[in-house]
This record gives sequence, structure tokens and C-alpha cells, in this order.
Amino acid sequence: MLRNLLFVMGAAVMLLSCKEDIGRLENSNVMRLWYDEPAEYFINALPLGNGRLGAMVYGRPSEELIHLNESSFWTGGPVNLRPNPDASVYLPQIRKALDEKNYALADQLAHNMQGLFSQSYAPIGDLLIKQQYKGEATDYYRDLDLQRAIATTRFKADNVEYIREAFVSYPDQVVVVRFTSSVPQALDLELRTQTKMHATVAVDGKDLLVEGRAPSHADPTYINTSDEPVQWGDSCRGMRFQTRIRTLKNDGQEALTDGSIRITDASEVVLGISIATSFNGFDKCPVSEGKDEKKLAKAYLDSVCGKSYDELKQAHIADYSSYFNKLGFYLKGDASKEKMPTDERLQAYQTDNSDHGLETLLYQYGRYLLIASSRKGGVAANLQGIWNVDVRPAWSSNYTTNINFEMNYWASDKTGLGDMNEPMIQQIINMSKTGRYVASDYYKCRGWAAGHNSDIWAMTNPVGHLGMGDPQWANWTMASPWLSQHLWEKYAYTGDEEYLKNTAYPIMKSAAEFCLDWLIDDGNGHLLTSPSTSPEHRFIGEDGKAWAVTKGATMDLGLIRNLFENTIEAIQVLGTDKDFAVSLNEALVKMLPYQPGAEGDLNEWGADYADAEPQHRHVSHLFCLHPGHDVSANRTPELFEACKKTLLKRGDKGTGWSLAWKVCFWARLLDGEHAYKLINNYLNYTTERGFSENGGTYPNLFNACPPFQIDGNFGVVEGISEMLLQSHLHEIHLLPALPSSWDAGEIIGLKARGGYEVNISWEHGKLKKAVLSAMKDTECRLRTNAPIQIKGVKMKTIEQKSVAGTTYLNVFDVKHGKKYIIKPV
Repeated sequence: MLRNLLFVMGAAVMLLSCKEDIGRLENSNVMRLWYDEPAEYFINALPLGNGRLGAMVYGRPSEELIHLNESSFWTGGPVNLRPNPDASVYLPQIRKALDEKNYALADQLAHNMQGLFSQSYAPIGDLLIKQQYKGEATDYYRDLDLQRAIATTRFKADNVEYIREAFVSYPDQVVVVRFTSSVPQALDLELRTQTKMHATVAVDGKDLLVEGRAPSHADPTYINTSDEPVQWGDSCRGMRFQTRIRTLKNDGQEALTDGSIRITDASEVVLGISIATSFNGFDKCPVSEGKDEKKLAKAYLDSVCGKSYDELKQAHIADYSSYFNKLGFYLKGDASKEKMPTDERLQAYQTDNSDHGLETLLYQYGRYLLIASSRKGGVAANLQGIWNVDVRPAWSSNYTTNINFEMNYWASDKTGLGDMNEPMIQQIINMSKTGRYVASDYYKCRGWAAGHNSDIWAMTNPVGHLGMGDPQWANWTMASPWLSQHLWEKYAYTGDEEYLKNTAYPIMKSAAEFCLDWLIDDGNGHLLTSPSTSPEHRFIGEDGKAWAVTKGATMDLGLIRNLFENTIEAIQVLGTDKDFAVSLNEALVKMLPYQPGAEGDLNEWGADYADAEPQHRHVSHLFCLHPGHDVSANRTPELFEACKKTLLKRGDKGTGWSLAWKVCFWARLLDGEHAYKLINNYLNYTTERGFSENGGTYPNLFNACPPFQIDGNFGVVEGISEMLLQSHLHEIHLLPALPSSWDAGEIIGLKARGGYEVNISWEHGKLKKAVLSAMKDTECRLRTNAPIQIKGVKMKTIEQKSVAGTTYLNVFDVKHGKKYIIKPV
């Protein structure tokens, strides 16, 4: 297999460990974001992270600003497991109202089945660096090198060149910032801190300290549940934190006060920044049962004392590159745009999309962000990954489970970052524990259930603060089947049966038990859900008004179908619970089928209702298309066409994450041209920071919902991957949705379900060569758009015509460890 892929900055050659494996095209892509002026706002700053610590670097010459975050630093404390113990009383009343099509009453009653809001991801604070120098700053430059995960700022003043480098080390668990000057003793720095938390600043030996607590509660930005939306001081809510700043190297003079570190007459300064919190688990009081954040923060810094800057830097690069370099992606295009600053390059793309290097940069940037915001043993990436500056961030910067949290991790396994989804799996494990109370108290069901939002405390109840939420988002019930799909996906890519047996299957089975109990007979022999909502959208009822609560939303049924099918397959693998598989099969047969409506599009609800917003940002009923597996051109042509008409009706606009999801949809519809159009729309340059429905991309390539949400950055990586390789139908499809604009290119290191690694190159819009290897002996089903040959392999090829065109299904045996070179006939 191809490993250790290196992109060499400034060079025009992609170095591969095994050059004979795949025909290559010249690679002139430079994997960096760069700018010729400092950042003014968060959306211009550059993100660094190691999964636990986050930093946003502004690159300001005289007054540098670095925002600091720690992934476990959230408001609140362990959840109230029974916030609304009488909720289930209203369930039969709602179902009766829906039977009578009294949507107004159903909506009213749904408020009585709401719990509390999630808590919020909180900011630690800022490091402020005042740098004195003579004259004006000139020759300014800053960048983020994706190959090394290092941010650099460089400028000149009075014939002195000043350089700063910053990175966040996973091996050493500290933020490192280095200052140098080309002229000896030219550095003059003053370091201060600021925070929005309740905190104190002090000095401990050579360290500048900030110690404080998070709020005990913070309301979402869109609602105030009391006169005090941010509250402090609860005895068991509001975790502690400590930040420590120490000069690891300083060849000048240094003076510490209670509020600052002053450094003068230096030529080189290296700072170490450590942060720790008292968080000790989702079910532990962070005050009385919390970790010793002071001991931890000091230990992180003590452990790096005595190490040189080069040692810290090389350890960081070696760790980070071991993940980032697992995948390489190149598209032939206009390389001249790389000479432009990234923000100008993005603006130029609005009228000229020949800059395919920007598209590959966006792709690799998404992979970079996942490595930076989600690492083994840590906390899962939230709505903003790991970067947040607000006490009440947009949507609480929580885990929004009706699409956004899941989207964060869609591309992890397939792009060589499977280790990065371990924190998500742990979050699901935690939620499956609190979710048992939700299933029982709210719905009188077995298993576990979860609603619209969660947080570090694994909250799973329907949100809404006991009736203040709108049912169109507050009363969604289907997170447990969706999250369980991610557990199955991990097995599908790795084939790890121990993981399936001990981790994934028990949680999948519990979610399936909930769904079996949650389904009801519609009176016509079909099973469906009631009450039911389609996330954040409304339908037009028989009374001509817009309502949210109904029966049998298509997304519900798609989620449950996929859960049942995955659970049955898991049972077959493990050879256990055969009676349970029978019950799942019996339910599958009875479930309300997918229904095309009168206009040919797929019904979003259990009946053919009109949409309240025909171009709504959510397209939840197409879960069956992506990330589900129920739709294909060959097996379900009518459903395939209904999905296409649904997307045409929804349109090509939307928030940033919605655009990313639509890339995935069109890729699954095997329409590369339309998928590429959505990538163009996603790369819409914007600086809009308030909420709107017009998504795009910020100057620092963060996804603009707007405001900033990171799910779009991760979702577009999934979409592009799906354009180049699909494996959800128990077969591998090479170049299923290649747009004509991507005339030539290659991708190296993609993973496919079933334990495959696949490298692909193409020219003139057609497959040139692919290299496939498998982790076990098995039968491979490989779909291609034209006939292929594999030297020395006995292969059965079936030509298949469908509504999407003609493809070729090639079936052959593969052996573990052997490479199969695939070429067109």
C-alpha cells in the first residue's frame, strides 16, 4: 500500500513510497493557506489544534492575538437524567390528535414532552502579545502549512526580520510559540491574558497563571430561559480551569508581574502554553469529583522543559504527518492562482473556477481540521470543531445530532483518519447510557433514545426547556439510530469483530429495541413513527397551515431501516441473537415504504403534503440516499429518480453545511456535473457573520453556515470523496461522479468499506489506472464506467444498464496483502 505521502512545498513532484504503483500527474499544489495582511476577525485567523487544545492565530505584528480553547471546557455539569418524568403521559394524547389530523393540538401537546437545553462549549481566553519595534511593519506574510500544522507570521521593520512560528503538539500537549529576530537582541515583548470567565491572574515561579471556572449554565443564543442567561457558582456545575504560560527559552531579559511577562533584548523566545480543566467524565461532578487541573497544567509544562524547540517541533510534525500524509489528492488545473493570497484566490474563484488547486486545498484543509479537533482519548469535535470565542456561541457550539454532528465524521475512515472518530464513538457510548432514561421516561420504550442536541455531559432529552422550544426542532427523536450507523460504519471499514461484538453491536441492538417499540401500526398494516418530525421543517396540513408534528416522516423510516439492516448484518457476522434478527426482519417487511409524491419527488412525510419551505436547508428525507444505502440506479430506479426530483425542487442554494450535503447527494446520484456545481456554490466567498440561509466559505476557508460551523468543512470532504469512490452498496465504484472539469487527477489512500485501500488516477475524464489492496481474502465486486482488465486475475464482468447509464460490475477474488492493478481495456 502507498504510505508516507509527502507534498514538498515549492516542488512540482509528489513523492510516493512506491512510485511504480500508480501513474502520476505533476503536482504543483502547495498545501498552505497564506495571506499578505493580518487577521482582523475570527473568520480571518488561522486555526491550530491537537484535539484537546485549540488556538486561533491572528498574526498581528504589534498586538498579536491568540484565542485559546480546551476541548473539555463546557458550561454546566452532569445532566439531570429525569428532567420531565411525566412526559410520557402526553404521548397517547399526541397520537390521538394526529389520528384526527388535529395538528394544532399535537403541536401544543408536544411542548409538554420537552426537557432541558444542552450546555455550551466555552472559551478559555486569549493570549495578547504586544511587540515593540522601530518603524512600520513591511513585507508582511502569514500562513498555515497543512503539511506540518504550523502557523507562521513574518514581517520586517527597520531592516529587522521578525518571524513567529506556532503549533499545538499532541505528543507534548502544549501550545508552542517561537519568536526570532534577524538582528540580535531585537525582540521586545509583553505577554498578557484576558478571559470572559470568572478568573484570577497570578504568578507561580516562572509561570503566568490564569485560574477560573466556567459558567454553571449558559442558555442558547436564540432563547433566554430566565433573566440570567449565563449563570455562575453552582456547587456542582461550572468546571475549573488553569492556563499556564512559561518561557521555555529566552536569551534576553525577563520580568514577571501579576498580570504580564515582559521580555526585552532577546533574539529568540520560545513560549509554552498549557491548559487543563477539572472535567473528569460525563457523569462526574467537575467540582467535587473533578481532576486536579493545576497539577495537570503544570505537569504538561514541566515535561517539555529541557527539550529544544527543534525537538518539540519535530515530534509534533512526526505525529501529525503520520495521519495527514495517509492521503494525497491532486487535480490538474491553473496552478498560477497559488501565487495569490488565499482570500484573494477564493474571491477570484467566484468568476473563474479553473483553480482546482483551491478545491484540493479545501479537501485537505477539512482533513487537517479533523486531526486538529478530534484525537484519540479526547472529546468529540463540536459544531465549531475546537475553536470558539463566545460564552454563548451560536447553537451553543454543541452536538446537533439531526445532521451536523454526524457530518463531522462522515469522511474520517475513508480518508485515512479512522483514529479521529474514536472520540465520537465514546460520545455515543456515553449517550447510550443517559439515553436509556429518555427512552423509558419520555416514550415508555426499551433501549436508548436521543434528541436534537447533546453536549459533553451526554444530554439526550428532547430540548426546549420544558415547553419553550419549537417542536419543529425540539421534539425530534431519532438520534440513536443515526448515531448507531456510525458505529456500524467503523466496522464496515475495518472489519474489527472484537469492536463490533463489544462496542458497536450492544448499542446498535439497544437502539433497535427502542425503534421496534417506537413504531406503531398505521391501521393499514404498515409500521411508522408517531409523533414524527422532519428536522427543522414544516408541512402544509389539510387546514392550509404549516405544522411540524405528524406521522411517519421519511427520514425516521430511513434511519430505522438502515439501523435494522445493519444490525441484522452484525448478527450474521457475530452469529448471535438470531431471534432478534427475525423480529427486525418482520418489522422491515411491514414498514411504510418510501413514497414518491404526485410531483414525482420523494415524500418528506408519511403523506404527500406540500412543503412549507420548498427550498428548505434540510433535505432530511434523502437520508435514504446519503448517508443511507437504500437508493441506487440499478436496484431502485424509481426511488433514484424521485430523489433527483427532490433535489431539483430543493434547489442549489443553502447554508454551508447544506451545500456540502447536497454535494454528497448528487455524487450518490452519479451526477458529477451537479455535484461540482454545489462545490462551486460552497466556495462562495463571504464575510457575513450573522445567521442567514446563504452559505459559503470565509477567508480562512472555514465553513460559513453562516455564522461559522465546521460541519460543512468536513461534509465537503465526504462529498468530494464520494465523487471519486463509493462503497456503500457492498461494491466499490471507481469514479462514480467525475465532473468534466476534473479532466485529470489522482487520489491516493482512499479507503473503501470491506477493508480496501484504493488509489486512482485518471486522464481525459477516464480511468487511467487504479491500485486496489484488501485487508483480507474475499470476493471483490468492483464497478467501473468502462471495461477494465487486471493482469493475472480471473474476473467475471457484467454489463449493466440503468437510469444513470451503463456500468460494468467486475467480480473477482482478492488476497490479503496483494496489490491489484486495474487498467482500462
